[in-house]
Amino acid sequence: MAKWGEGDPRWIVEERPDATNVNNWHWTEKNATPWSKERLSQLFKDFKIEQNDIDCVVEAVDKCNGEATVNNRKGKLIFFYEWELVLKWSGRLLKNSKLSHKGKLTIPNLSEENDLDDVEITVTIDESNDESETLKLFMYNTGRDRIRHQLGVYIKELKEEYSKNLLLPKKGDGNEAPLKDSKLKDANNVKNAIHKAVTVSAKTSKTPLNASINVGCKLDVRTLSMTEEFHCNANDLYNALTKPEMVTAFTRAPAKVDAVRGGEFVLYGGNVLGKFEELVPEKKIQQSWRLKNWSSGHYSNVVIEFEETSSSTMMTLKQTGIPASEYDAMRTNWHRYYWHSIRQTFGFGSSIADSL
Repeated sequence: MAKWGEGDPRWIVEERPDATNVNNWHWTEKNATPWSKERLSQLFKDFKIEQNDIDCVVEAVDKCNGEATVNNRKGKLIFFYEWELVLKWSGRLLKNSKLSHKGKLTIPNLSEENDLDDVEITVTIDESNDESETLKLFMYNTGRDRIRHQLGVYIKELKEEYSKNLLLPKKGDGNEAPLKDSKLKDANNVKNAIHKAVTVSAKTSKTPLNASINVGCKLDVRTLSMTEEFHCNANDLYNALTKPEMVTAFTRAPAKVDAVRGGEFVLYGGNVLGKFEELVPEKKIQQSWRLKNWSSGHYSNVVIEFEETSSSTMMTLKQTGIPASEYDAMRTNWHRYYWHSIRQTFGFGSSIADSL
């Protein structure tokens, strides 16, 4: 997966200081990872959980792995966060003992995919005895709700405070625009972009898709190969790349996908487009594939093949005809905007094989 900030600016347009992201059309992204780590640490530093004769405290965040970003896509804020947390806690029974018992709280799945009530919180103790088991039961029955409340504070602040300046003023609106007008304009912009992209694709398709227009110079091209493992069956992964509703889900934007031979696809606001050349369910997808800014009429050839194992599906991709200047960005963007996003959206697990 690519690190934040390494995305191809032709796929994601970063926020510009001159506020020329007119009508918030482009995808702007803000890295919320450092802020999130600091805020989570603050929320769980000496956080007390008390009731009757029981005194417990979350002392600190022992482990905080993950990432968070805030994205603006066509005037709509989209939040991505995925965290694995381990909190250190201690507790005492005030009446009968002055001994302090220690343990940990493990939160493996704090993400936008899970409702707060569904976030798993595991309570453990370092040493088991009658007192520590009483404290553990208290943390399970009462402490977990208090922990979820703090997690809710983090999520609310991420969405309401940290992301305040991500939406830029619209052209001609001064500093703000009515929400209803914003949504209406954004909906019209989406329709116009898809229509325009499809028109461009239809015009360029008059030229053979696997050929480049002869403009008097030879285009330097390269070939990209990569292998990825997904924890799903081949049919699920095939559908994720061919079903319009699933493509829309992982690209987080309206998508045109006509998964038949000769059918067109238009993704990421028209920046990615092409045609399906061959489709073999659960086995193979072949596409004529291009970025909108490539030389007119030039398409790369993408072949994606699936091999299902007993516990996962191995996916191999080979893309030929990539302009040499685009190779590094292309490799990064397949990982980030396709494979990582598919795993994050549909829960298909993590990669064990990297780009060849």
